[in-house]
Amino acid sequence: MALSSKMEKALNDQINAEFYSAYLYLAMSCQAQDLKLKGIANWFNIQYQEEIAHAMGLLKYVQDRGGRVTLSAIDGPRTQWENAVEMFKNTCEHEAIVTGLINNLVALATKEKDYAAIQFLNWYVNEQVEEEATADEILGELQLAQNSPGAMFMLDRELGARTFVAPTIG
Repeated sequence: MALSSKMEKALNDQINAEFYSAYLYLAMSCQAQDLKLKGIANWFNIQYQEEIAHAMGLLKYVQDRGGRVTLSAIDGPRTQWENAVEMFKNTCEHEAIVTGLINNLVALATKEKDYAAIQFLNWYVNEQVEEEATADEILGELQLAQNSPGAMFMLDRELGARTFVAPTIG
């Protein structure tokens, strides 16, 4: 079954949103580097790579379903944050928005009776649960550590150990 025109457009919009997310996290990585928080910079760089993978997973799905991928301009993200706590507050807010976008895609797929899309999008639904929980956990740890240079050093070091593992989407 081919994608409906509504589903194709919605998936293309989500591809663009995922590339925007990547761009946002790359900006955060650069800001963290400027703040001499190399571990946090690494964490956001890995997040950037994951968002690119998410976009590419959607792109491949649209193509596999016989749809046409139409890329559009990506808005420039915010580029300055006062500190790591502010970055992760923004991350939590952003991931909640992305969760809403994914939920809207599932709702549209349900309305369209596109069961293949529902099945495919379930991976993204589960991924968003993990994304929100991780960002919230790190935010909490940063809030506890922000007045303790030693604790901030250890947390930055811990976040620096994160490595990219390409997700298996769908």
